Amino acid sequence: MSAAERRSTIALLPIVSGLSLAFTVTAVDPLILSLNMPQISRALDVPPDAVGFLGGAATLVVAAAVLAVGSLGDAFGLKRLLMLGLVGDIAVNLLSALSPGYVFLLVMRLLDGLALAAMLGVSLALLKASVPAERRPAAIGIFMAIEMVLCGVTPAAGGWLVEALGWRWLFLVAPLLSLVALGLTARYVTEPPVLQRRGVDVVGVSLVGLALLTLVHGIAEAENGIIRIEAWLPLVISAIAGVLFVFHERRTPEPVLELSLFRSGAFTVAALSSLTLNFAVAGFSFVLGQFGSVILSLPPRTIGLLFLPGTLLIAGAVILAGRLIEKYAPRPVLITGLLLLVASGLLMAATAETTMALWILVLATWLANLGSLVASASVAETILSHAPSGKSGAVASVQPAFGMTGYALGPAVYLLLLNVFFQRQWLNDADARGMSATQAEQAVDATRSAMARSPGTAGYDPNLLRQSGLDLGLDLTNGLRLTMLVTSLLPLALAVAAYVLMPRRSRTAPQDPPE
Repeated sequence: MSAAERRSTIALLPIVSGLSLAFTVTAVDPLILSLNMPQISRALDVPPDAVGFLGGAATLVVAAAVLAVGSLGDAFGLKRLLMLGLVGDIAVNLLSALSPGYVFLLVMRLLDGLALAAMLGVSLALLKASVPAERRPAAIGIFMAIEMVLCGVTPAAGGWLVEALGWRWLFLVAPLLSLVALGLTARYVTEPPVLQRRGVDVVGVSLVGLALLTLVHGIAEAENGIIRIEAWLPLVISAIAGVLFVFHERRTPEPVLELSLFRSGAFTVAALSSLTLNFAVAGFSFVLGQFGSVILSLPPRTIGLLFLPGTLLIAGAVILAGRLIEKYAPRPVLITGLLLLVASGLLMAATAETTMALWILVLATWLANLGSLVASASVAETILSHAPSGKSGAVASVQPAFGMTGYALGPAVYLLLLNVFFQRQWLNDADARGMSATQAEQAVDATRSAMARSPGTAGYDPNLLRQSGLDLGLDLTNGLRLTMLVTSLLPLALAVAAYVLMPRRSRTAPQDPPE
């Protein structure tokens, strides 16, 4: 790197750091809440069947609202909207720390989802507007590296706060990061010109929210049987809402999602990769929490520490990925990241045991985080390169919209697969022991119900796993291995699609589309 390039990078650091902190809060906030949900749910007497919804409430709001946020930012000011989101996140989390009960905290989580949507939807758009196109890949690498370091440190820090000071102190982590991001944004980030728009596509946003919420609900209900009306009716509604959304977006003059962008194979692959990355990481975190706490009897703080080893190495790799994208193209970097994600899933599929070595879990977690962040840098550059001036928010919001959709779907789908494969295992186990299917089902019914009501949080009762008659711990472990094997096919398919559809040529600098 030349001296001029170093000076240019240093000058951009305050801008990139402030925007990356805002972006990172949207991941850290729900992550540390989920990892410490058992302590919070016990303290506030959260109903067992509401724990999962409480943990994912903010994420669902973000997924439903983030497309609208991008359009709002273009119309009313990206910087203004980001600062409003940061202030909202600080206020809501401080109020959450004072929660007198479950209902109050749930309302705060829903409001926090709106604040997080504002932060997530415009951070990358402001990065595009603030950084020259030729320096953007390197800036994205630094952006993602900061996120990686904080996502590696905060789970352990949150677990320590809860154990040392109590669960209420957990809600001070996100406000601290948001406060720093607010100061850097106010001081160093400039407001790009706004685009005059007729308004926000309320119908389109509503259809997206309806499709997503009913899809997640339908998948969750499918664990108890797909032919039940509680399962297939939400799925049908989700499909109808999705079709109506496409028809509406093709006809409205101010669509919340420019469908013409998907004529580009590279853009389509990048958007689907964003969904896949978050789907896999969220699903992996879910099975990691279940497997680690129930089968391996690891405390929450130890599970949080699994994210810490190799954090700085991943951050360095993401910075390198930005350099490689700048020198060559996003395609090879995206393929590498997706294949690392495949390697993480296959490692779990091959090695998961009831007495599994902790270092293997650390390695699988490290590979998942490395692959996700490296691929995300390529996704961000590909999507931002398709955004014309004045519409950065609307286009940039596609990445978090698809990403948060994957994040919301991941736990539900992984849970569905895990329950299906678990059932297959304990039925085979019962048959080998001469037990009837009815007897076996009675032995695991309470256990399966506990997991279905509290995905990724309360989990199975270890005492039920050890009950006589069946080796449920081994059955669950084998179900986990099959789940990880099947879900590894998705990033593998996207890697093949990236190889076929994305540009292969080298380039010296990214070129943005004209206004």
